Amino acid sequence: MARVEKLDQQEIKTWYRAVLAIFFASGLLTSSLLARLPDVSTGLNLSAGPMGMLLLGMTVGSFSSVTFSGYLVSKIGSRKTLILGYSLACAGIALVGIAVSISSIPLAVLGLVLDGVGMASSNVAANVQGVSAERALGRFVTPIMHGFFSIGTVIGAGLGTLDTRLGVSFMWHMIYFAVIIFATVLWALRGCHSENYGQDDTQALSQVGSYRVRDAWRDKHTIFIGIFVLGMALAEGSANDWVALALTHDYGADKTVGSLGYTFFVIAMMTGRFMGTGLLNKFGRVKVLRVTCSMAIIGLAVFIFAPNVPLGFIGLFIWGLGASLGFPTGMSAASDDPMKAAIRVSVVSTIGYAAFLGGPPALGLLGEHWGIRNALLAVLVFIVISLFLTRHLQPSSQREILSERTTNVSTYDPQTSMNPVITPETGALSQVDKK
Repeated sequence: MARVEKLDQQEIKTWYRAVLAIFFASGLLTSSLLARLPDVSTGLNLSAGPMGMLLLGMTVGSFSSVTFSGYLVSKIGSRKTLILGYSLACAGIALVGIAVSISSIPLAVLGLVLDGVGMASSNVAANVQGVSAERALGRFVTPIMHGFFSIGTVIGAGLGTLDTRLGVSFMWHMIYFAVIIFATVLWALRGCHSENYGQDDTQALSQVGSYRVRDAWRDKHTIFIGIFVLGMALAEGSANDWVALALTHDYGADKTVGSLGYTFFVIAMMTGRFMGTGLLNKFGRVKVLRVTCSMAIIGLAVFIFAPNVPLGFIGLFIWGLGASLGFPTGMSAASDDPMKAAIRVSVVSTIGYAAFLGGPPALGLLGEHWGIRNALLAVLVFIVISLFLTRHLQPSSQREILSERTTNVSTYDPQTSMNPVITPETGALSQVDKK
């Protein structure tokens, strides 16, 4: 039997906190640009259609990266992938800041491509680290991790709004964000561990070795989870990219209100993710997701058809609450089989990030002809599809999931007569006599 890495509880908690910091940095990275998209539009003198085409640079970079991110993680590990990804992303956002200051569209495109490549690969690696730390910790915490992503977006959006109000130049805003984000990730990686933790015995290695990325792409259950995540990622990503511009272009609000609208949405996302963990444990994935998907549909519809800004903000908040649990719960569902978790999570992440990446330019082209709010009607279709796919996030049998999780948590010791058991409904960890 191969050597099994063992961590004590303090080391596992440190790992968990390090992953929270990485998700927080990812939130800062996302909001660093999105909160000040109106500055990009103004600085480069671009309307909605050309702005969508500009954001295509990020899409091209991300798609070129996300298609092989799972393979990259499997080859060099999630930690090295995180370093590589954040190096590129931070360089990219700094370049975008410089490009806007000198009104250079080609340089802005280059920066967005680098940002897209780095963001896509680092996000896949972060999710792999997240579900691995969750298994080691022995309880369900994925929504909390994504909650820290939302905290990062809230703080980033708040700083973006403040910088806009104070007149801080877009270039310096992006540069100081790049420095803070990269320093945070480097600090956090000191506490991270291999995504193969708890799976290093001979039997596990044999099982993992026989399961490839192409096998996950042929797995209908994995694909259904991925399509569900795609719809909910589009519900989230469309707000990230277009709420500020919808408020300024369609509602006629000023740039400060546009930034505040984005901040309002991410606050709702953060609230939903921290409240949702307890609800998921109490009522289960399917029941909770059916409610939240319905809320996302209602909230988005209110935002699209609201006659004034205050009512639009109410729609934004309901929309944010409804969209909050889709992505993290999909990641958790993809990791139900710990032996295949890293590969399945990478595939589901790839499908989900297609919405984050392809949505901005597509909505930009629609918005150019029919207005941004009307373009968001297309997003409703995808959320409805996700609503109908929620049943595929239910484990096929609680006993099967129980068995899969109990053999891989960090406290398992084959030399003792006790097995740790995680109760799927509550996430509680207990010890059961093997005899």
